[in-house]
Amino acid sequence: MNSFATAFQVYVAALVFSRVGAMVMTMPGIGDQSVPPRIRLSFALLMALLLGPLVANTVPPIPSTLGGLIGAVIHEILIGLMIGSVLRLFMISLTTAGEIISMQTTLSFAQSVNPSMQGSSTAVATFLSMLGLTLIMATGLHHLFIGAIVKSYTLFPFTRPVPINDAVTLAVRTVAQSFTLGVQLAAPVIVFSLVFNLATGLVGRVMPAFQIFFVASPLSVILGLSLLALSLGGIAMVWTDRYRELLNVFS
Repeated sequence: MNSFATAFQVYVAALVFSRVGAMVMTMPGIGDQSVPPRIRLSFALLMALLLGPLVANTVPPIPSTLGGLIGAVIHEILIGLMIGSVLRLFMISLTTAGEIISMQTTLSFAQSVNPSMQGSSTAVATFLSMLGLTLIMATGLHHLFIGAIVKSYTLFPFTRPVPINDAVTLAVRTVAQSFTLGVQLAAPVIVFSLVFNLATGLVGRVMPAFQIFFVASPLSVILGLSLLALSLGGIAMVWTDRYRELLNVFS
């Protein structure tokens, strides 16, 4: 019995780790910059060790040239990035909803660091993004991430070319759906803002001497955030259901 790995086993491990590592790097929650790199690397290595023996029978023979070997690795990395990026793009919906709510409640200048977006955004958008990550972990959606990694070898086997056109179409559709969902999630605050601004405009016309700005600004913040708090449960349910539908496509 040999105590060392064969060349084919090393080749299989490299291909599996390339795809799994790319997916883990871009997935929401697991791939965030706030997660230590050692944890992400350990998770990717563990998944590669578990999946290697399961998909070894579907791996083609080792290419005879260095170009073919590099091409096979790049093929796996592109597929991993494609799936992981699509799953992360859907997180834009919560950020969009938060940005719209911030504009409608005059809180656009309240900026904070958003770990999921790797940059700064409004405080409401950051809160909703963190809420999304919490929902993913609390509702078990992260288990579907693992299912997506496993099923990717059925949807995109080693011998299938990278579907660039389909990936671009899916990415564009996901961004469009994310923006639409973000507007829908922020719809209660948008309606409130329209009615509130109309009412304050009428009051300003009827009572020109009244300092409407000093009264309307705090009321807009208080009432807008109160409406957000009341609709937070519905936002969480709708977003979780839509995200589960997207994950079921890959898992």
